Amino acid sequence: MIGLLRGTLFSWHRGDAVVEIIVEVAGVGYRVTVSPGTASGLGELNGEVLLHIHHHIREDSQTLYGFPTVEERRAFEALLSAHGVGPMLALSILSVHRPAGLATILSTDDLDALCLIPGVGKKTAARLLVELKARFEIGDVATAVVGSEPTGGSTDARSQVRQALVELGYDPEEIRGAIQSLPAGDNTADLLKTALRHLAIRT
Repeated sequence: MIGLLRGTLFSWHRGDAVVEIIVEVAGVGYRVTVSPGTASGLGELNGEVLLHIHHHIREDSQTLYGFPTVEERRAFEALLSAHGVGPMLALSILSVHRPAGLATILSTDDLDALCLIPGVGKKTAARLLVELKARFEIGDVATAVVGSEPTGGSTDARSQVRQALVELGYDPEEIRGAIQSLPAGDNTADLLKTALRHLAIRT
């Protein structure tokens, strides 16, 4: 698993939304995908570069994503943990909002700021807000979907959690597993947080 590359910027090619560069290290060229913002800060060809790497492995491919700081790589990996967020969307989010700005957005429930990201509408923004806050325990996890007050009973609370997960785009099998993982309780916000943690681990 590659975590860092220090070498020479051999070449780069700009696509529609990302830049593909070649970093030469000891005679070996590593193909790395970076955002346009990261690419603009790398300097001239043949100059030395250092990138923190997320090594993305799938059944049919392996891709290296490069970042100038550890914080950006960690933010990228956190975004990937959210349901329905792939590498391209995660890069797009970080191209608009740096990690510190993203943390502020999560702590202030700023849906409009998330909607500035190309391809992110209100529904996707609300889902991202809830899921990322659940993972990192930033603020009140449920404010974007349900109230935080206890309901009239555990059955009602579970029904609200189920409906919230439906609205966030989870499929029936995922929702069934998340609901089954819930402990006893009648606080919808706490139960939703637990369900989202379960789904983040399974994703």
